[in-house]
Amino acid sequence: MYLIIVPIAFVAINAWTIICFWDDKQSAIAGRRRIPEASLLQLALLGGTPGAFLAGHLFRHKTRKEPFSTRLQVIAAVQLGLLIGFAIW
Repeated sequence: MYLIIVPIAFVAINAWTIICFWDDKQSAIAGRRRIPEASLLQLALLGGTPGAFLAGHLFRHKTRKEPFSTRLQVIAAVQLGLLIGFAIW
């Protein structure tokens, strides 16, 4: 059961993260209300880090914004460390 649910959830959170980054970029261009950076970071924390990096690259959005960029990199490093730890364990 988990072999099906986990990959689907991973794809879903990353797709949602990409959509949110795109929407935030469009809102920035149009001068509309933006998605809070904390919300974008929460999506990354929930597993949307690959989607956040991909969206940043594709849309050229939030790639140089500090401290957002550093916080996203810290989240990615912690997640990678956890994955390596679980793989070794």
